[in-house]
Amino acid sequence: MQALFEDMAKRISGWLSGKGEESMVVLSTRVRLARNVSDCIYPSAADPESREKIVNYFSSVYTRSEKLKRGRFLSAGELDPLDRDFLVERHLMSPTFMPKPDHNSRGLFVSEDEQVSVMVNEEDHFRIQGLAPGLSPDVAWQMVVDMDNEIGRFLKFDYDNDFGYLTACPTNVGTGMRASVLIHLPGLVITKDIERVLPKISKMGVVVRGFYGEGTDVLGNLFQVSNQTTLGVTEKEILEQIASVTRSIIEDEAKARERLLAEASNQIIDKIWRAYGILKHARVLTSEEVMNLLSAVRMGIAMGIINFIDIPLVNEILLLSQPAHLQKFFGREMNSDERDFVRAEMVRSKLN
Repeated sequence: MQALFEDMAKRISGWLSGKGEESMVVLSTRVRLARNVSDCIYPSAADPESREKIVNYFSSVYTRSEKLKRGRFLSAGELDPLDRDFLVERHLMSPTFMPKPDHNSRGLFVSEDEQVSVMVNEEDHFRIQGLAPGLSPDVAWQMVVDMDNEIGRFLKFDYDNDFGYLTACPTNVGTGMRASVLIHLPGLVITKDIERVLPKISKMGVVVRGFYGEGTDVLGNLFQVSNQTTLGVTEKEILEQIASVTRSIIEDEAKARERLLAEASNQIIDKIWRAYGILKHARVLTSEEVMNLLSAVRMGIAMGIINFIDIPLVNEILLLSQPAHLQKFFGREMNSDERDFVRAEMVRSKLN
């Protein structure tokens, strides 16, 4: 298991490739489906034996499906705390999933390219997730549909003719679908226009969360924007909604950046180059510092101020600077002081 994660840490995730539409502003698009097996107790009310039964069901699908065999199914009992942190940082599972060793009553499937994952026994029996780079709702949707259909070949899902797919949380009933984008909004944050934009987009039926989703903080001016309604709307309508809202936010961000260049050009250019200088020469860096400094550099690339660094490299440094990734990348556990020193060394190496 250790070798698997160390190997993963040394390659960039497909969803951070820097490809896809609007990739200068939108890092990735995620589509997630909630599904439950018919006639089985939902995870929150189930005892360990009942949850293990669901894991065994999925394990059976995994061994019989040629499509799933190309990925990897990880049992909770195989993962230590650092492994779980690594998977959260890679956005392959939620921060609340497998918070502590849970033997064999939870599991995680990850596709070979890491763009599809399935959490087994999170809030629902299955949380099927597709991640695509840039603003790519249709691409992410097709990935989860393919996985949904494949699992559905072997298992019957809990479905009601009037309400649609039944889920543990009433807000997911219907399509069981959430679509979201991870978007970079430094211009709106610096100009403080974010305080005006967030209420506006909330009225458009979306919710804004932190870097790792619900209940997490905003880091590096990165926000998750996702739909709120799943009942009474179609999957197509959700995808169109998230794309439309995202394009509106991108326009607001572009106006904020234009305003910064018009009203405080010297200050904003200085901020960008200072951030680059610190990243390239610092001997000690925290993960939060790196994310905030990379935010300025990313904005500088998008505004044409820095033209010798590409977005995939920024994304790679962003991921590798996270605590668990740093330890997996170097193949050893470290305390926070050692991580801060090694992180700065890694960033200097990547930028050189």
